[in-house]
Amino acid sequence: MSITKESELIGMKKVSEVVGTTLKMMREYAKIGMTTKELDEYGGKILKSYGAKSAPNETYNFPGYTCISVNEEAAHGIPSELKKLKGGDLVNIDVSAELNGYWSDNGGSFVLGKDIHNHQPLVDASKDILKKAIYSIKGGVKISDVGLLIETEAKKCGFKVIRNLAGHGVGRSLHENPENILNYRVRTNRERFKKNTTVAIETFIATKSTVAVELNDGWTLVGNKGGYVTQHEQTILITDKEPLILTDSNEIWT
Repeated sequence: MSITKESELIGMKKVSEVVGTTLKMMREYAKIGMTTKELDEYGGKILKSYGAKSAPNETYNFPGYTCISVNEEAAHGIPSELKKLKGGDLVNIDVSAELNGYWSDNGGSFVLGKDIHNHQPLVDASKDILKKAIYSIKGGVKISDVGLLIETEAKKCGFKVIRNLAGHGVGRSLHENPENILNYRVRTNRERFKKNTTVAIETFIATKSTVAVELNDGWTLVGNKGGYVTQHEQTILITDKEPLILTDSNEIWT
């Protein structure tokens, strides 16, 4: 979305604060023994309290308010009454919503309780790489250069990137141009980030896989070679200097 007036920026700030706050509160609410359905219902109540609507539910009729992916699930995990959270689980929550005609998107992975399976290095890599990627973005920067940065940093940490999941434009709908802000470099992509536009930048950092494949439920994605995937995502406003992190209320970096 291109921001052309103050009212549009205010609208984007409001919905971004809502999704960021919802993500933060859901992360804090998550407890061992809780089902992912309970966690999702809690997130749904927060969104409703602000008058916001779940973006995946509105846009794609997703069976939940938020996507909650656990352990080997890479993305788009369906909240379930049958799935109980355990200590040491790698959990990803992705929250996106619409409010007053504006849309925003954010997400984060974390370890529930003690890190008994050594997932924290993967979580930290995803968070740190996202921060480096975002602060490299300003108007005129090539999208492919940011993809190169993400993949290069992942390799330095001994990890891979998922090549068929990507960040995207966001604002007047959940997914807008540019549609493929990938986690690797596409040399033929000459597209550049534009000043005063809003985009969702997200990392998909993996231990073994490079492609996400869909399970039979029609939603849940897992890695093609197994292993684990972490994701972190912020919606930002691109400027000619440092970007404005619209979803920083999620506190994924603190």
